[in-house]
Amino acid sequence: MGAITKVAEWVEAASAVTVLTGAGISTDSGIPDFRGPQGVWTKDPAAQMLFTLETYLADPEVRRRAWRARLENPVWKASPNAGHRALVAFERSGRLRALITQNIDGLHQKAGSSAERVIEIHGTVHWVKCLSCAAATPTPEVLDRVVAGEADPPCRDCGGIQKPATISFGEALDPDVFAAAVAAIRECDLFLAIGTSLSVQPAAGLCDLATSCGARLVVVNAQPTPYDSVADAVIRDPISDVLPRIVPPTG
Repeated sequence: MGAITKVAEWVEAASAVTVLTGAGISTDSGIPDFRGPQGVWTKDPAAQMLFTLETYLADPEVRRRAWRARLENPVWKASPNAGHRALVAFERSGRLRALITQNIDGLHQKAGSSAERVIEIHGTVHWVKCLSCAAATPTPEVLDRVVAGEADPPCRDCGGIQKPATISFGEALDPDVFAAAVAAIRECDLFLAIGTSLSVQPAAGLCDLATSCGARLVVVNAQPTPYDSVADAVIRDPISDVLPRIVPPTG
């Protein structure tokens, strides 16, 4: 029996499935991943500075470069792909406990996933927050200011430094959001890790929690991950092809 058929049977038999998605599910939507062969950081290691809180706060030029990059982010034109849509269809079966995502692109919600099922542990690019007063502003409003000539637009409430409401390196995850992810892992009997390198903690540690709680672990990723050796199944096929075959909409 092939791995895809086996995993599809496990999904069919499961009473509660929790899914973790990473950048790999969005590459077919035109959003490059970070660590893959064509990843953003693979091609330009210096780009990691734009995602490191310490350098972002300390260096105005890093912030200016980051805002220019945000204007060109492919997320603004991206549409959900077959992988996103398959998870929407599976949610309707009533057996999707939660959809935990490391992605900040909002494509799960754009595809139709319920907001109450999606747990964005790394935040969202669609809002900007002030690092001084925590004021929140829709990202397009701030990008309009960049287009108008503000290279590093400050908060209009307090003048503080702004950045997208995403988790940068050196920044702690929201404890309530991560607690919701942990609860979803504890309450599932099948955990699917899809399109993630499983190299970033604490998200990768959710695999350890799942296996310790007795859930089956399935890894669907193009490249090897640190958890392949403990996974019950590993699938390397393209995500947009695999997901519609392993998470059927009814069951």
